[in-house]
Amino acid sequence: MAGWFEVTQASDGQYRFVLKAGNAETILNSELYKTKAAALNGIASVQKNSPDDVRYERLTSKNEKPYFNLKAANHQVIGTSQLYASEQSREKGIESVKKNGPSETIKDLTV
Repeated sequence: MAGWFEVTQASDGQYRFVLKAGNAETILNSELYKTKAAALNGIASVQKNSPDDVRYERLTSKNEKPYFNLKAANHQVIGTSQLYASEQSREKGIESVKKNGPSETIKDLTV
């Protein structure tokens, strides 16, 4: 099964999205957006940029856990991954975002 995006609204009224893999595991989290339209623009940016390896910034957290950011052409962060146990796991996460990121399925959970 292909992945999909879910749009939700935070308790403060802002919006965010997650990208889920076909197994329903969250593989990318967005920042908070002031409007639903801005969150949808973020999804469009993931759809456009996720297939391109140069858009991934591979990082290590303060507690030495690998993770990544997906960035747009303007170098703005579109989404952030979970923390991984190994660099190999992080690379599998990136491959999953590359595969599922172009998905056109958006589940609006704000209504």
